[in-house]
Amino acid sequence: MLARIGVQSVDELFADIPKTMLLKEPIDLPRRKGELEVERILSRMSSKNVSASSVPFFVGAGAYKHHVPATVDHLIQRSEFLTSYTPYQPEIAQGTLQYLFEFQTQVAALTGMDVANASMYDGSTGTGEAVLMAHRVTKRRKAVLSGSLHPHYVDVVKTLSEMASDDVVTMGPDVSGTEDILSQIDDSVSCVVVQTPDVFGNVRDLEAIAAKAQQHGALLIAVFTEAVSLGLLQSPGSMGADIVVGEGQSIGNALNFGGPYVGLFAAKSKYIRQMPGRLCGETVDADGNRGFVLTLSTREQHIRRDKATSNICTNSGLCCLAFTIHMTLLGQAGLTRLARVNHANAVKLADLLDDVSGAEVLNKAFFNEFTVKLSKPAAEVVERLAEKGVLAGVPVSRLLPEAGLDNLLLVASTEVNTDDDRAALVAALKEVL
Repeated sequence: MLARIGVQSVDELFADIPKTMLLKEPIDLPRRKGELEVERILSRMSSKNVSASSVPFFVGAGAYKHHVPATVDHLIQRSEFLTSYTPYQPEIAQGTLQYLFEFQTQVAALTGMDVANASMYDGSTGTGEAVLMAHRVTKRRKAVLSGSLHPHYVDVVKTLSEMASDDVVTMGPDVSGTEDILSQIDDSVSCVVVQTPDVFGNVRDLEAIAAKAQQHGALLIAVFTEAVSLGLLQSPGSMGADIVVGEGQSIGNALNFGGPYVGLFAAKSKYIRQMPGRLCGETVDADGNRGFVLTLSTREQHIRRDKATSNICTNSGLCCLAFTIHMTLLGQAGLTRLARVNHANAVKLADLLDDVSGAEVLNKAFFNEFTVKLSKPAAEVVERLAEKGVLAGVPVSRLLPEAGLDNLLLVASTEVNTDDDRAALVAALKEVL
């Protein structure tokens, strides 16, 4: 097999992995254990975790604690939804195709775009796919990434770009949201990737960036990690974005240690043939009855293989169904009210923290997440607050360990946070600082 694929040894298959990440010896685990023993060991390990619902919880940075109605979980566990996979055969997948069509309609409306696909794996891989799509549209191979784009998203884009030998320009960390990204846009640039609200919580105005990108034939890719923000903030599409991609976990999907989540992907209609993933469309059958099909599937991975626009093999079907059910329960007015409650809770918390000696809120405009500058290293503060039964947020040093931003803490506050939760965080922070 090695000879067939043209390598000398198994080790060559791992050549792209940094040598510092490769194991020098087997992991220190027992060679074998009985099923009952393994269950007991893993149970003891898992008992060390602190559940997000058991303590005051202010962790965000791309994954958010929201209330998910019981109806959502009840409906997605129906066997016809839970066991469905890829809807290649429309004759027997009308229900699946219909909810994917509804999902696409909701995402297009939320983002202010013409067309949306039937979801990506998550927001980070969706961002990587958006950059590759921009390269196909512009016939250029250079992407400019904002310094306030989530570092995990940056890593995914860099990995995909390295494999494709593309050029990536990454701006330095932009805590204030005032970077001069316009100066980076010229005729060599394929796309500019900007997040709003960004990883530091700043709400960004994209109109000037969109205009400069359009002037030079580049595309603006707008990214979000907090889908609830779209219930209150101006949509990326209305600010001139060409492609909008984000994480939909906040709606209908609980925190799950990083996944599975659901990536949202939308674009202008003129770019529809370059979009990754599958699209569901509405049609009529031979008798004139309404029906649903996979649209433009001749460009999909399962048919055209290496000639496809993307090698994504499926979509996050169950997760986007949960999104669709929750969004349907909320409706437009409900989503707006939910977003207002999120923002109001965050403002209350920011005001309280600003009054704590040794803490300073840095953001001028934010949605439900903001950056706090502490008088001590944030990682140490978070650990001590956790010992007091409060999960205070995410240290920026965890996301950007080499950036010298050790005293910055990302704090998120959603509709689940109460006055008691806020009081507990403030009291514990005063003790620690």
